[in-house]
Amino acid sequence: MQGLTRRQALTLGAAIAGSALIAPTIAFAKPDDAMAEIMKFTGGATPSEGRVSLTLPEIAENGNTVPIGVTVESPMTADNYVKRVLIVADGNPRAGVAVINFSKYSGVAEASTRMRMAKTQNVIAVAEMSDGSFHVGKRQVKVTIGGCGG
Repeated sequence: MQGLTRRQALTLGAAIAGSALIAPTIAFAKPDDAMAEIMKFTGGATPSEGRVSLTLPEIAENGNTVPIGVTVESPMTADNYVKRVLIVADGNPRAGVAVINFSKYSGVAEASTRMRMAKTQNVIAVAEMSDGSFHVGKRQVKVTIGGCGG
């Protein structure tokens, strides 16, 4: 196998350097994107504050894996229960993080998972109740090392 000539090596180096200059940048969601996700979820209804609690670290040392818990105050009976919860993060490349479905048989309306966070941002959870009402909770998380390219 023959090595590269000087001319081929210079051409290859220029191509690599040029591709680094035109590499795509990550587009982060804007607070408007998060609000659009929420409005789509609620059908345009404005959720009321309260009943939704988020458990997140105040400071996430590593945005690659941030634990998140959501709890909704509800008796979870046949005629009064949480149907689903939307979780959005207003600074991630995609605002929508998860939709968690519940039923009257769930017992309690709580769930936990992990998410990636690109930077310091607000995490918002919106709960849809069986009576058609919506409730919201919000927390800010400070991220010191981004997990989505940050």
